[in-house]
Amino acid sequence: MRTKGSVAGGRRGTAGNRAVRVRGTVRRSPLAESNLRLIWKERRISRAEISRRTGLSRSTVSETVDALLPTGLVAEVGVGPSNGGRPPVVLEFQDDAFSILGVDMGAAHVTVVLTDLRGRVLATEHLRHAVRDDPAGTRALIAELCDRCLARAPRPARRLVGIGVAVPSPVDPRHPGRLSEVVLPAWRGSLGLDGLAERHGVPLLVDNDANLAALAERWWGAGRDVDNFAFIKVATGVGMGHVLNGRIYRGATGVAGEIGHLSVDPNGQPCVCGLRGCLATVVGAPALVARAKALLAEYPDSVLAGAEPTLDTIEDAALAGDALALRLVHEAAENLGRAVAGLLNLMNPSLLVFGGGLARLGDVLLEPLR
Repeated sequence: MRTKGSVAGGRRGTAGNRAVRVRGTVRRSPLAESNLRLIWKERRISRAEISRRTGLSRSTVSETVDALLPTGLVAEVGVGPSNGGRPPVVLEFQDDAFSILGVDMGAAHVTVVLTDLRGRVLATEHLRHAVRDDPAGTRALIAELCDRCLARAPRPARRLVGIGVAVPSPVDPRHPGRLSEVVLPAWRGSLGLDGLAERHGVPLLVDNDANLAALAERWWGAGRDVDNFAFIKVATGVGMGHVLNGRIYRGATGVAGEIGHLSVDPNGQPCVCGLRGCLATVVGAPALVARAKALLAEYPDSVLAGAEPTLDTIEDAALAGDALALRLVHEAAENLGRAVAGLLNLMNPSLLVFGGGLARLGDVLLEPLR
């Protein structure tokens, strides 16, 4: 999902299912795009093998590959073994041809990574920040951390092709620069990072953080080769990215997967969305911290009694076997389990992947959830 931003120097980048245009001019071609994806996946492959895999004629494959070579994304790197006749020329995807900046905006942190085209991290920067309440400071911090990453990277990696931003908000594909005023009221509905794209002369693409986490699992993690699965993030809030038939499912206006606003207790606490007893009111950092404070009197010996509890200290205490922390986690797992049970019946994913801060608890969370 792309926001507006200028493209400098004739270098252009896109994402999703669209090809990358970099050096010179390359005609938009679905065949070139699919062949490029195959070369990226296989790393090294010959024209003949591409023809065999895709069913395209060798002349068509040669035409599309010849159009890709000037981009710098693909190079001829020698010859392969032959079963007789002319040895095939081996093509190799150039992982370090360009780099990508990824920005993770959490509710309370900003993380920026610079990667090559294989997703290998070249540099990373992370700082805690009150993202939800400080839009101007967050925008400035994102720009600073992007600069730090670019300065730390090997010189060839500074050829940037695009910036991706993960936001803790639903994202409407028709209006990717808009943020939910319910979830992030201080941002007044605007991401406001167009200047960052213009400054670097590359496109800036935006999506919900749980959707992008699901996409990462699909490409590199537990969801590889799995066409139907869900990623559930439990941190400051609760979110979900759903992969359906191999693609992220966003719904009509981008709010599919907002499992945090599934009501698990109609008589529960009010939620910012207007409902009562949403999962986000009983699971996630604010809910767990509030619950810890309410129960401290019953557990005077808890390690959480010595200081202001946070999600990190609750997790540490649970891993150490603290009784109060374990109660908090078990209650959270029970509520999360109710929502997950409904998800399993409704969407029938073949796999669930848990992430976010609370996921580091491992079986301490997963056993009661099961």
